[in-house]
Amino acid sequence: MKDAKRLVIKIGSALLVDRMTGALRAEWLASLAWDVARLRARGTDVILVSSGSIALGRGVLGLPATDLTLEQSQAAAAVGQIRLARAYDSALADHGLISAQVLVTLEDSANRRRYLNTRATLEQLLRLGAVPIVNENDTVATDEIRYGDNDRMAAQVAVTAGADKLILLSDVDGFYSANPAEDAGAQRFDVIETITPEIEAMAGDAGSGLSKGGMKTKLMAARTATAGGCDMAITQGFVLHPVSALENGAPATWFLAQGDPQQKRKAWIAAMKPKGRLTVDAGAAGALARGSSLLPAGVAQVTGRFGRGDPVEMADETGRVLGQGLTRYDAEDAARIKRLRSDQIEDVLGYPARGPLIHRDDMAI
Repeated sequence: MKDAKRLVIKIGSALLVDRMTGALRAEWLASLAWDVARLRARGTDVILVSSGSIALGRGVLGLPATDLTLEQSQAAAAVGQIRLARAYDSALADHGLISAQVLVTLEDSANRRRYLNTRATLEQLLRLGAVPIVNENDTVATDEIRYGDNDRMAAQVAVTAGADKLILLSDVDGFYSANPAEDAGAQRFDVIETITPEIEAMAGDAGSGLSKGGMKTKLMAARTATAGGCDMAITQGFVLHPVSALENGAPATWFLAQGDPQQKRKAWIAAMKPKGRLTVDAGAAGALARGSSLLPAGVAQVTGRFGRGDPVEMADETGRVLGQGLTRYDAEDAARIKRLRSDQIEDVLGYPARGPLIHRDDMAI
């Protein structure tokens, strides 16, 4: 935890919303904000993935606690999102922190262009010192484009943002060999290095009254996070200052990452089938070898048909492939701005430059 550079914290509905009254647990949220402020003060980027909008909204609208239709859930989310955002904004502002709401759907991670947009937005918010608060956009999402639970969404956000740690604050204090509520002999795992078929067989479906996620969804989240180079912890979140409690030795299960998040991302990019090629001059080839982004000024030729976010090869003028990356411009616009300085791009395209043609974080050399 103390070495974390970028941390994603998932907050379950049962932690934020009182099950009996449907009201926000303000004291708990204030303690979480204190934890976030402490993490930010030591230089750790923090992203919150929060449940709770439907749970808050349905109480206001007088809807039942369970078995909502899709339309009722969307209506409850529309009401609850306002209250949830206001609560986070107020709690974080008490520590001088800026909050930002980011609403996503499963489609945003499945579609490469939307994935890049989400990644770029999160990067910019963190660079500006804000604390992104991510929630599934339940007001518009249909069953076909929903994550369905925030455990898996948190894992995808962690991979998208290149986080090295993910914490699932839940109503359980870790992963057990059996359901501890039903089996007194159930044992909690402190560390799981590999998710084996035996581990998968131990997962059940039990969730709390407010949260949809059971242990199976948490295991699916762990698989996504660790494959993307991110360690993941499951810990009990009901205590005040839950992140501090975890750092101080509170019970938890840690799933260990399989490699570094940046290396995993670059391997993913390298494995893609390129849809085009950017031929670069000698100066740009040298800059790429030194770890720089690819600027339009260094591009001599554009070939192929590709869209924004598609993988393209980068080659020198002899035809030697240097690597590949995800382009921030489609083929037509890339051809129009080749050889141009960044301050010339707006005059040609009619909109400001999106930075480099391929950012160094989006390429594998």
